[in-house]
Amino acid sequence: MEPGPLYALELDGSEPLSATAVKAVAALCDRTEDRGGRPVVAVHVTGAPDGDWAEGLDIMLVTKWERALRRLERLPVATVAVARGDCGGTALEAFLAADVRVAAPDTRLLLPRDATATWPGMAGYRLVRLAGVARIRKALLFGRPVEAAEALALGIVDELTDDPAAAVAAVSELGGGVSGKEVAIRRQLMFEAATTGFEDALGAHLAACDRALRQGAGPEVAAL
Repeated sequence: MEPGPLYALELDGSEPLSATAVKAVAALCDRTEDRGGRPVVAVHVTGAPDGDWAEGLDIMLVTKWERALRRLERLPVATVAVARGDCGGTALEAFLAADVRVAAPDTRLLLPRDATATWPGMAGYRLVRLAGVARIRKALLFGRPVEAAEALALGIVDELTDDPAAAVAAVSELGGGVSGKEVAIRRQLMFEAATTGFEDALGAHLAACDRALRQGAGPEVAAL
């Protein structure tokens, strides 16, 4: 099957978190999940909030946003995020939730902070999972910007490029022959590998292997 259409979303991290941003991510997920085939989702992000960005927020809105990002992170398709310039707030959080992260050379990743500390959202969690505690400590504790070259070296960014459209097209081509549902299963196994012991992980991996074997054996066996 040929890859489906590429779905895209743009997020401006300089704007405060809002119900509109939550709905935009949810709508993207709806379109992707409702359509069959193998589309690739692209999220274009830029912008970082100023010091008073958290004014007016409440924990219910933050919870809805984190749930929307988790849904984006677990979509049954390949996802690619493209960053340029300063990226913080919603832009950084969506960027970190993608399977493939591409950045322009002028990109800087910024954890928002106010007069007291950096924002303790799930961006910090994802940064630690990607780069490790020691290498991302100053960014998490003090808000030190992570420059594009450093982000690449840390594994936070997969590719630096002046041609993000070409990078997105390459991801679309790479994922064109892969089932989105199977991508989601492999992604979940990958996430769990960092925190799950061998014996606990074995059952999930064997179930995925059995699923793959049944699919390869034809509809009669797969239906058993």
